[in-house]
Amino acid sequence: MATLTAVAPDRDVNAFALVAAAELGDEFANDGKQLVVVANGSVAAVEVTFTTQKTVDGEAVDDKVIDVPAGEQHLLGPFSTHVYNDGDGMVQVGYESHTDVTVGVIDCASV
Repeated sequence: MATLTAVAPDRDVNAFALVAAAELGDEFANDGKQLVVVANGSVAAVEVTFTTQKTVDGEAVDDKVIDVPAGEQHLLGPFSTHVYNDGDGMVQVGYESHTDVTVGVIDCASV
């Protein structure tokens, strides 16, 4: 699993490059103000799964699964800390297929 580093926007021109989605998934630090960009450059839709960490009455809350159609780029989030954060304050992201999928994280805490 690879750790994604969030980019904080500012009023200057700032570079924002997406990186290849990791085969075993990615993770990112989350304080509830992060957005994830997923670009699907493949010829088929890709499911992106955000793992939930919360339980209700002893039952696990279903993971959030989002379909990103072929050739599309989606902006996803924010992610509630009490639902998605693991014990290290990270959100885990998995991909049905990582081929031709790129991803990045935007930290909107300073906005």
